Amino acid sequence: MAQPITEIKKPLLSEEEEKQQKLEDLTSLLADNEEALNRILGIVGELNDMGVLEAADSMIQAKEKISKIALHQISREPLTNLINTLMGASSGLMKADPEVTAKLVNSATAGMNEANEYVKTGKKVSALALIKALNDPDVNRAIGFGLHFLKGMGKALEE
Repeated sequence: MAQPITEIKKPLLSEEEEKQQKLEDLTSLLADNEEALNRILGIVGELNDMGVLEAADSMIQAKEKISKIALHQISREPLTNLINTLMGASSGLMKADPEVTAKLVNSATAGMNEANEYVKTGKKVSALALIKALNDPDVNRAIGFGLHFLKGMGKALEE
């Protein structure tokens, strides 16, 4: 009866044979992907002609200086104020009812369009026309909205 196999011996290649095997594998890979490699080399050539590779290389060489400049710019007070303001505004917008917000934005847009049309006429508003405008239901609704908006805003400012 034959003896059972208890270990598998992997053929050990010399350093030279290993290099030769890697070169054969690379040659085979290059031959199998010739079209893709030609495209890649074409793209790299175009990038080089445009100066993109030189710019990228310069950026890599100056990465520490660029990082310092970027961190300095980000930490400036105007930018941190902007970030804090945006965070506060987004927090407030998240609390708002989307339907009411959409209605308000649409109403403001319609109001700006109407105001633009009036400005084009060049007419002057008289005191009597202003008093008569209070009887217009659309104007009255907008003024009432504005007054109650200001009242709510004042209450919130007191807190």
